[in-house]
Amino acid sequence: MFIPAFHDLLKPQWLGTLTELKTSGGLAVSELSRRLGLSYMTVKQHCEDLTKRGYLSRSRVPRTEIGRPEIFYRLSEKAEALFPTIPVSFTLEMLDQVKLLFGENGPERILFQHFQNKEETWKASLNKGTTLLYKAQLFAKVREKDGLFMRCLHDPETGVITLREFHHPLRSIFEQYPRAVALEQRAIEAALGVKVVRETAESQGGFPGHVDFVVQAA
Repeated sequence: MFIPAFHDLLKPQWLGTLTELKTSGGLAVSELSRRLGLSYMTVKQHCEDLTKRGYLSRSRVPRTEIGRPEIFYRLSEKAEALFPTIPVSFTLEMLDQVKLLFGENGPERILFQHFQNKEETWKASLNKGTTLLYKAQLFAKVREKDGLFMRCLHDPETGVITLREFHHPLRSIFEQYPRAVALEQRAIEAALGVKVVRETAESQGGFPGHVDFVVQAA
């Protein structure tokens, strides 16, 4: 999810381009145009406009078939400002102060309460879910509103449901207080009513790092 103001400021075609590049890690113009349902030249022009403004980086990659290398775009470092984050330094400083005032377990108690509150909010939002897949789809939408960049993926052949997270505003907090990762996972499980397996994929080969929550059917 982008910072809401950018939905009003950016062209819809730019938002679509940035979204596809965020979730894919980068795409050749031909594939990007196919996903967006726009012509090659239209998409190339949008990408060039965003590149000139510093939001994309441009390179060339070999074609899988015979032919000239393809133009390839991915998000630049500047583009990260388009996605919601919390004021990390302030939050970490506040948690450090909590530790000084209330002891080593102080920050974890605060984070525990945060995810307890989230659990109740998520449960209320998923009340309409009549199936596990529907609940997972609702959850992905709820998390988008929380500032994450999450997609609900479903394999109809195996029935596997995966909640794939590409961006999390609390990432820096998780690095400093890793126990919060387990607290969040337990809150997600309670909201969905099933176990989930958390798997992390680091950035490699031009694809973004992401976190998968693989939903385990009851």
